[in-house]
Amino acid sequence: MTAEFMLIAFILFAAGVIAVPIATKLGLGSVLGYLIAGIAISPLLSVLGVDVVSIQHFAEFGVVMMLFLVGLELEPRALWAMRMRLMGLGGLQLGLTTVLAMGIAFALGQPWTVALAIGLILSLSSTAIVLQTFNEKGLMRSDGGQSGFSVLLFQDIAVIPMLALMPFLAMPELVEALHHTAGEAASHGEEAGAALSLVDGLEPWQGALVTIGSIGVVLVGGSYLTAPIFRFVSKARLRELFVTTALMIVVGIALLMTLVGLSPALGTFLAGVVMANSEFRHELESDIDPFRGIFLGIFFITIGAAINFALLFDNFLLIAAMTIGLVLLKGGVLYLIGTIFRLPGADRWLFALGLAQAGEFGFVLLSFTVAHGILPTAVSDQLLLVVALSMLLTPGLFIFYDRVIAPKYSQDQQREADEIDSNGSVIIAGHGRVGGIVNRVLRAAGYETTVVDYSTEQLTMLRRYGLKVFFGDATRPDLLEAAGVAKAKVIVIAIDDKQAITELTRHLAKTYPDLHIIARAIDRHHVYDLWSVGCRDIIRETYDSSLRMSRSVLEALSYSRETAEAMIEEFNRVDREAMVELAGLYDINIPMAQNHAYTKRVRELMEERELQMSATMRDLGE
Repeated sequence: MTAEFMLIAFILFAAGVIAVPIATKLGLGSVLGYLIAGIAISPLLSVLGVDVVSIQHFAEFGVVMMLFLVGLELEPRALWAMRMRLMGLGGLQLGLTTVLAMGIAFALGQPWTVALAIGLILSLSSTAIVLQTFNEKGLMRSDGGQSGFSVLLFQDIAVIPMLALMPFLAMPELVEALHHTAGEAASHGEEAGAALSLVDGLEPWQGALVTIGSIGVVLVGGSYLTAPIFRFVSKARLRELFVTTALMIVVGIALLMTLVGLSPALGTFLAGVVMANSEFRHELESDIDPFRGIFLGIFFITIGAAINFALLFDNFLLIAAMTIGLVLLKGGVLYLIGTIFRLPGADRWLFALGLAQAGEFGFVLLSFTVAHGILPTAVSDQLLLVVALSMLLTPGLFIFYDRVIAPKYSQDQQREADEIDSNGSVIIAGHGRVGGIVNRVLRAAGYETTVVDYSTEQLTMLRRYGLKVFFGDATRPDLLEAAGVAKAKVIVIAIDDKQAITELTRHLAKTYPDLHIIARAIDRHHVYDLWSVGCRDIIRETYDSSLRMSRSVLEALSYSRETAEAMIEEFNRVDREAMVELAGLYDINIPMAQNHAYTKRVRELMEERELQMSATMRDLGE
């Protein structure tokens, strides 16, 4: 390992470490932080003679890992269930964007082959930036997030036929120039390394069989071979060996897809889908996720560092107009499609703004088109800038959505919310993992409930089963009035936004003092927040299941069911008493580290009650 290599690695890591926390603190998000870091170190990398594009190709492996992890979250049945959205949204977006971009390029004087190549390249969006931002902001499960994911997945699949189509668009004069350049290089003794491939030199039907066979290997291997491999490796009881095996599988699948000319990201996504039901799924996620984050961070830094500022300044107005025009064109197409598919207002804007940029596969296709005589180098260099700048603008579009679009639709939600025509004695705000079970129990007991949820997809599914549910933002006071909160006996707050739960609880506790509020707490500190705003019936979302799991562990350690239950009950009693006492000392307006009365009592309880509880539980176990 050379000093130059370590210096480059240090510069990349240091840039991210400095820029990302600052960007996150300012509310800009990690992606924009990485991009800014890349721009900041670009002059230094130029002085050092660093090949940023080569690092970028290496860091693209982060996209491969990301899609593998996305696949692990999707069971095959879930993927099949979204097939209509995948083909409808994705196919319509790619087709319309390609045709419009091609038409503009053709009108500006480009040959139809060049115009088509440009349209295909610019129709793709950034899987890396969009999914990373969706996950960071908790938007992945929204209607807009799910629609965006469907389009991104379709685009990744579409890269395969694009790569197959592109060589037919080659311009004879560019191909001849490439052959002339290659001949000159050969005459000077320069030898180009042959690219590894399993399909070069084969007849088209033979190549197709090899490609289909490779996909079959991925699907069959992911379903039947990975579990035995991991069981074998786990016998060594070495975590680093398990991590190495996970990386080996991902790298191996990516390599196989590359050898047959397919997208490595698509291959690892398919592998993730077929391994979604594997017993080693969670271990795979935890092992690969840190590497995904590192590679994606470096990838975003290289995008910022790869911006050719000399070309940008020489053609600033043209490049800026092309970039803004691309964002407006794609945003308009996406908004139209969102309207056709009846996405709610805020989700439609999220869908349109989130995917309005070009994507990282654009870099791959641009390199491919130049290497095969499809696009002139001058056009490719300008498009590289457009792709990079549009990706650089994306975090700003998300900030615009967060600060302008989302609040507007939150205030105007009344126009889109359902008219609530029933007033059950129990109101359930949020019908997800928590609220859904509560609703089933109450309905089984014969109670009428009023369910309010903001996910149209979720509510559509529930209505198919004959359940009466209403679309709307349950945090809005006027909607709760319409739901009959003034006459209800109980309200169950089961939404999954920590801050929204706290603010809704605060409002209800002040406005309806006789209403029994049962609130979902995300974690232990959230319990204190809810207690401080007036709620006295707080359920920690994972607490009871954790106690049941602890009881099962004790039983597995040879304690009887009665003894294990008594030990868990003692733990629960002491913990609840401590929670009530500490909640009385907690102040939501004072940072916990500065609340000296609270921290002092925590230390005392750790010394007093935990020792007492440990002794009691040992006595029960004897």
